[in-house]
Amino acid sequence: MNYQQVATTILKNVGGKENVSELTHCYTRLRFTLYDTKQANKANLEKMDEVISVVESGGQFQVVLGNKVKEVHDHIQQLLGDLNTKEEKTKAEKESIGSRIINTFTSIFVPIIPAIAASGMLKGILALAVMIATRFWDVDITEYNTYLILEATSNAVFYFFPIMIGYVAAKVFKANELIAMVLAATLCYPDLVALMTGDEPVTFLGIGVTVADYTSTVIPIIIAVFIMAYVQRFFERVIPEVLKIIMVPTMTLLVMVPATLIIFGPIGIHLGNFINWLYYIIMDISPTLLGAFIGGIWCVLVIFGAHKAILPIGINDVAQTGQQNLLAFAGAANFSQAGAAAGVFLKTKNKKLKTVSATATITALFGITEPAIYGVNLRLRKPMIYAVISGAVGGGLMGWGGSYGTAFANQGFLTIPVYIEAGTLAFLCYVIGIAIAFFGAAAMTMIFGFKDIPEEEDATDEGIGDNSQDTANAGTDADISLPSPIQGKLMPLSDVQDEVFSSGTLGEGIAVQPAVGEVAAPANGKVSVLYPTLHAIGLELENGVELLIHIGLDTAELNGEGFEAHVSAGDEISKGTKIVSFNIDEIKTKGYDLTTPIIITNSAQYPGASIVERTT
Repeated sequence: MNYQQVATTILKNVGGKENVSELTHCYTRLRFTLYDTKQANKANLEKMDEVISVVESGGQFQVVLGNKVKEVHDHIQQLLGDLNTKEEKTKAEKESIGSRIINTFTSIFVPIIPAIAASGMLKGILALAVMIATRFWDVDITEYNTYLILEATSNAVFYFFPIMIGYVAAKVFKANELIAMVLAATLCYPDLVALMTGDEPVTFLGIGVTVADYTSTVIPIIIAVFIMAYVQRFFERVIPEVLKIIMVPTMTLLVMVPATLIIFGPIGIHLGNFINWLYYIIMDISPTLLGAFIGGIWCVLVIFGAHKAILPIGINDVAQTGQQNLLAFAGAANFSQAGAAAGVFLKTKNKKLKTVSATATITALFGITEPAIYGVNLRLRKPMIYAVISGAVGGGLMGWGGSYGTAFANQGFLTIPVYIEAGTLAFLCYVIGIAIAFFGAAAMTMIFGFKDIPEEEDATDEGIGDNSQDTANAGTDADISLPSPIQGKLMPLSDVQDEVFSSGTLGEGIAVQPAVGEVAAPANGKVSVLYPTLHAIGLELENGVELLIHIGLDTAELNGEGFEAHVSAGDEISKGTKIVSFNIDEIKTKGYDLTTPIIITNSAQYPGASIVERTT
């Protein structure tokens, strides 16, 4: 590989030196922060033989190169030299303020989604239980203590929503999380809620306070914590060190509580109402077209990570009104991806693709669509098109029928009961809509077909051709079974929530959910690469297999915190040698996914090589 030429070509196709704000790299990919991603030529980059794929995620433009990334990075860094001047950066940052706002909202809402999804699931179960008890036994279970306790659990997430959002927003805006939670808890305090929802005017030091119920609200606390971060920093600068621990929190709250009730809270309330109003204005124009648009385009947005930008609409909707239809339409998209993957499973002749598509179908039916999108449909292209068409038809029917859910829940089989309370017609349209999406995509995939991936010849085949000698050489040497370098539960690589790994572009392999924070050598060999942040390891084993072990997802951002190396790059190792240890609890506490891909980077040479669960 001519690194200088590759570096020059990549830099040109990301928009040149003037378009690069920052460049970093991990074990497999260059991570560009660009001033204007529209200047990057993704198509040209993907045509390069040296480029495995191009991913836009988390505000970064990522060019996946595999294990040659460091050399290319170093050459690009030389070409960059001194990056743009401060004035140019300021101008570019002003131009990209919309992107920064979207990324900020995404950072706030994404960590809360699991709690919201759990609430939605519980609401669905309760709705189903009420329906069954009423229709089959004529019993109203809503008066039972068990129901009331579970209902409180399902409603608590939204009632105390400002507290959770306040905590996450403080982390994003670099403010004190606990002070932000106190500010948010004040808005939810029962006596204050009663005061703010009563008939009498409310004042603070003689200044009128806009009466509003801040429980279940979204926007007010985000604005308040954003301002609080600056107020906190001001007091940290002016208050003497010896008094900071007491006086900074005290003064921050004394300023922010009345300011929130008098100024920032009402602004947030009106802004949230405007978002709700705007969404339903579009609904009033044509709910069918809106449903078709979301149902068709949702999983395309997932590919670019852009779906996270519109999730706050649904969250705000259900928080304020107790219902949402955004995820109803998104449900059509999810089921269409499952249907397209199911069609691939039924039609493909490739055994490996059949296995991947079967797994992807099941996970998509339960609301996890990434394996179906990246591992099957997008990879084959045409099934993705069929899914978009079927999802649009299903979503359009839901929009026409007025389908909506009473909770914000991930779309799959288990959350169907969330849509029961919408009424018979609306619920029927939802069920028929997801059925159209699933079976329509499956039928189109089977009828109109796709370009199948040829089955690779096994060593036992009697094929003649250019690959026959390589296959023969791979015979007994390739039939290698390696214990996982990490003890834990194995999972298909296609289930990894990172398209670079799940798509198999770096090679075949598995992933592991670590039970023990230790990486040990699966066989004798050499440490070919040990990344400085210790999250990625390359091994060259004596049997010829080359492994990439990537501990967690996006853990390069930790800069080695929670990791400890026991060997160095270039060291010879024997089976069982401890290579790296890592603190599972510390890494998880910081919000990182510890799913660990283990890739056989030269799997084409060793098609029979496999990784099995390590028990000791």
